[in-house]
Amino acid sequence: MLNSKDYTVGWICTIITEYVAAQAVLDEAHDRPDDVAPGDNSSYTLGKIGKHNVVMAILPRGDITTSSAAIVATNMLRSFPNIAFFLMVVIGSGVPSQQHDIRLGDIVVGIPPNGEGGVYQFDLSKAIQDQEFYTTRVSSASPPILQTAVNELIAKYEIVGHRLEELVHDILLNRPRLQRKYDRPHPRSDRLYRINVTHQDGGDCATFCGDDPSLMILRQERGEEEDNPAIHYGLIASGNASIRDALLRDKLAAAEGVLCFDQGWAGGMDNFPCLVIVGISDYADAHKNKEWQGCAAMAAAAYAKDLLYQIPAIKIEAETRFDNTLHDQVDEVSTISNLNRMLPSTIEAKKGFGNILSDQIDEASTISVTVSSRYVLL
Repeated sequence: MLNSKDYTVGWICTIITEYVAAQAVLDEAHDRPDDVAPGDNSSYTLGKIGKHNVVMAILPRGDITTSSAAIVATNMLRSFPNIAFFLMVVIGSGVPSQQHDIRLGDIVVGIPPNGEGGVYQFDLSKAIQDQEFYTTRVSSASPPILQTAVNELIAKYEIVGHRLEELVHDILLNRPRLQRKYDRPHPRSDRLYRINVTHQDGGDCATFCGDDPSLMILRQERGEEEDNPAIHYGLIASGNASIRDALLRDKLAAAEGVLCFDQGWAGGMDNFPCLVIVGISDYADAHKNKEWQGCAAMAAAAYAKDLLYQIPAIKIEAETRFDNTLHDQVDEVSTISNLNRMLPSTIEAKKGFGNILSDQIDEASTISVTVSSRYVLL
């Protein structure tokens, strides 16, 4: 019988579509935990992928914010103290360009080639002179154990390609209830409109915007020798608002080189060892719709599963050597909203080779939480 200390990988989703896709890629499903840490209101799905026991959680419905992601991660660490790292496996908006042929259903992995942090945070409410966005910070880099696994997959895929599409096909074949929502739509529905083509509310793009080639940026279909979905590696933009403007999308991408946008939660994970994986479901323009969300979620989940297969269990065991004298203390937990206000400004985390990581929350009006943990990174 497994206990909470046997789980070493945290997997966080933001919406139900992502959460369903995550559960679908589990090799084994485990019983839900009998007990969690005091004050932990999260609901968890437990299971196994490869040799790793995984804890999955979803953000509270209607509360997809920076602080809510941090709350879920903090609670997960309190209830499952041996988690070595987190995977944020979500859907988002792609930024296609001449340099990056990003299409619906593709995957963006938050590891830029320069080795810096994979999440770029911006604020649309703080304009400086003629700028329409304001940079708040760039996240710290993902932990070495995840960077190494990503590099192994890059090399593997370059030599033999990937089998993500086949993996998703097999999963859906065994789960016919998911096929309608999570199967790959017809390529014809992947429409990339020119930035001057605006979408009128109240109808779908096929009806109101049409398939006139002069309105779209035409792209050749991918050949059999090309991976589909394609996997891109680079910077993910996380802001305080959903982008539905192709012109603003392209300006932000040109200024910072981002490959996609999330829904604003990823910035809160900067205090945790984390890798962000995004399935592309739209193009951050006025033509957003949900047709590709299921496919994008399945693609991202399939990549995350393949990534975990690259990591030997012994490496994760080394990452999770906690000092037994360290523990989490929860003095008062009144409401999630109180924790929402307190977490973003009070959590500090320092990550480094051979260093002790400590998160301390000193003061809050109604909550006083002290979280202490020690990671030994080999």
